[in-house]
Amino acid sequence: MIFLTFFLGVFANFVGYIPPGNINLSLVQLTINRGMKQAIQFIIAFSCVEFFFTFFIMHAAKWLSAQVRLDTVIDWVMVILFGVLGVVTWMHRNKTPEGKTYSERASIKYGILLGFLNPMQIPFWMITGTYLITHQWIDDSGLDLVIFSIGSAGGAFLCLFLYAKFASFIQKKFALSNRFINTGIAILFFAFAAYHIFKQIYLIFFKH
Repeated sequence: MIFLTFFLGVFANFVGYIPPGNINLSLVQLTINRGMKQAIQFIIAFSCVEFFFTFFIMHAAKWLSAQVRLDTVIDWVMVILFGVLGVVTWMHRNKTPEGKTYSERASIKYGILLGFLNPMQIPFWMITGTYLITHQWIDDSGLDLVIFSIGSAGGAFLCLFLYAKFASFIQKKFALSNRFINTGIAILFFAFAAYHIFKQIYLIFFKH
């Protein structure tokens, strides 16, 4: 059962990070601008935080799912987060990494920061966690949840590592400029922010 619980965590969080979001898009940008070494440091730091993040959210999944206003709060937090990331990326879209040196700890700090600023994963784990606990795939207390959270960190690492490798491959294969990639990522950040705004407008004014 320990191995099953571990691989459930790996699979669940691997799938959770496949859709583009603030984490994997930030990683793509970091990989292209700073290289694979900094990307790996980011991924390791982020995955360590993901262990604690998963453990806490899974432990509180039932309580969180009962909070009726939580989805609205998450939407507006995502608007702010995507908006800030979009503005920062847009402002730095013309800067090239050639000749620029980065601190060895810069990507580690960035990974830890985004590990905590990860509201998109809250509804994911609320749904996934509630399902797995309700159907008794895992126990939300004790060793089961620790093993599952370790698997979750592993799943995040694996998915993000593949994102970084793919970003590096695409840049080399098609010789895309940093300006082009940064502009594209900034537009995606703004688009995600707009999506959450229009979602709330629809829920407030049009859904009865």
